Amino acid sequence: MQRLILGSQSPRRVDLMRGAGYDYEVIPADVEEAMDASLKPPELTCANAALKAKYVARLHPDALVIGADTLVYLDEAPLGKPSDLEEAIRMVTSLAGRTHQVCTGVALISQKSGVEDTFHVITNVTFKVLTNDEVCAYLSKIDPLDKAGGYAAQEHGNLVLQAVEGSGTNVVGLPMDELGESLVPHGFLPAGAE
Repeated sequence: MQRLILGSQSPRRVDLMRGAGYDYEVIPADVEEAMDASLKPPELTCANAALKAKYVARLHPDALVIGADTLVYLDEAPLGKPSDLEEAIRMVTSLAGRTHQVCTGVALISQKSGVEDTFHVITNVTFKVLTNDEVCAYLSKIDPLDKAGGYAAQEHGNLVLQAVEGSGTNVVGLPMDELGESLVPHGFLPAGAE
């Protein structure tokens, strides 16, 4: 049986895979992600996910590698990871009272079996209307600098999130239902599944 590798060191993706019960290894991809403004979020995230998965698959040709890339965007404009607290405050304030999108591109790559599959999932996320004090109080509870959009749905999300339409795990970094469906044809099932 092939090995399953998650080509990401994101603690959130690791937790999602572990929580789902998969038997897998973590081998991060050492690549520079593309930031091409001419690409729509689905194309950009899928391209980056494939870049990561192909890098790890070249080093481990016997494995099926999962690559993923998540992008938060508001009005078609991407929101990356804030560089400092002031930028995080601006980002979360811009999201307050509005609906934005979270797009995750996922790639499954295996050199041994010739698999090269990509897909993307988009989730609509609506923030509560927030005062400046509420934004600052929320940001004091998380580390916004390593999170696209400056927020984390899984950390005190109840303070800022009003509604999530679509995959909740996608907002965290990996759409687990869709990933699970994509892994089944390759013989990978979570622990306890038959």
